[in-house]
Amino acid sequence: MKALDGVRILDMTHVQSGPTCTQLLAWFGADVIKVERPGKGDATRGQLRDIPDVDSLYFTMLNHNKRSITLNTKDECGKGIFTRLIESCDVLVENFAPGALDRMGFSWKRIQEINPRIIYASVKGFGPGPYEDCKVYENVAQCTGGGASTTGFPSGPPVVTGAQIGDSGTGLHLALGIVTALFQRETTGRGQRVECAMQDGVLNLCRVKLRDQQRLTHGPLKEYPQYPNGTFGVATPRAGNASGGGQPGWIVKCKGWETDPDAYLYVIAQAAAFDRLARVIGHEDWLGDPEWNTAEARLPKIDQMFDEIEQWTMTKTKFEAMEILNPLNVPCGPVLSMKELSEEPSLRATGTVVEVDHPTRGAYLTVGNPIKLSDSPVEVRRSPLLGEHTDEVLKQVLGMDDKAIAAAKTDGAL
Repeated sequence: MKALDGVRILDMTHVQSGPTCTQLLAWFGADVIKVERPGKGDATRGQLRDIPDVDSLYFTMLNHNKRSITLNTKDECGKGIFTRLIESCDVLVENFAPGALDRMGFSWKRIQEINPRIIYASVKGFGPGPYEDCKVYENVAQCTGGGASTTGFPSGPPVVTGAQIGDSGTGLHLALGIVTALFQRETTGRGQRVECAMQDGVLNLCRVKLRDQQRLTHGPLKEYPQYPNGTFGVATPRAGNASGGGQPGWIVKCKGWETDPDAYLYVIAQAAAFDRLARVIGHEDWLGDPEWNTAEARLPKIDQMFDEIEQWTMTKTKFEAMEILNPLNVPCGPVLSMKELSEEPSLRATGTVVEVDHPTRGAYLTVGNPIKLSDSPVEVRRSPLLGEHTDEVLKQVLGMDDKAIAAAKTDGAL
């Protein structure tokens, strides 16, 4: 049995934030019915295609384990079918622009009337306030949620991260909200609204920077590279590669860095392991020197310390350095490229990276479920073709016969 067996999701999402959420629920066993526009489908089916006339990786990697139906919700017959789907589902998920479902005639009040037990979950750009009617994309969310202002080097401009903390991050938040609402429904018998704003989701992931904003009012942030010789303004600054956790950390070059853009290692000079780190890089002299042998004494010389560490790491590959430092309990990690991650056997073994066969594009790699449940194993199934399950869903879920389905198609509802 899968964790969410018996839960039926009406998936009205598109692009990334919503599909991330519903794919996660599908991995856990929910029956996710993806509703798409006839003839067009989710816009990402055709975006960033690497093979002509087949579903893009953008789409396939966000829509595993789902069933696809095509439905024209502007058509009266289509609205009738949509109403019956609402009656038959436990959750409706959407990430339309503000007010889109209301304009279709399906406000939250109307949806409650149709099915009082349904969970209505939405991704929005912003919560109530001056920006609530604005559209948001990934990098906009990173900028408005505090990610960009705190990312990058002090001397450079704000930088967005390659991790999709706005879209996929908010999708993960929404999935938690949905399963929490389903759990509460077991007691109350009632559905409820679940909303996640992308600005809120990004800010939640930036909470340590909000922590630092408050600390800044009481003095300089000593773990930031601006201390002690730089200056602090009124807001949490960009900190380069500083660890942010109170222990000095930085990315240092490793052997081959001249030609390999990822030949780097992140090293944390944790106080508890500093003596072992100093010895291995050839600086045992630091241990008896009051200018180096306490964390407080080292703070003004963090740049110099990592320069010395880097002189040692440049004689090793990033993997060799990691193999030496880990047994010494020195926290460190290589900068792994997407190529290295895609080829890592251990990630294949755990199902974190999965190879999937697709009827039109062939085999491709995707990220599997990052959450592992011991009693609910995940099988990653390919994404659906556009409308692949329309007849199947209408028969199984709504009990429509071939004649009724054919009539709906003639009417233009499907």
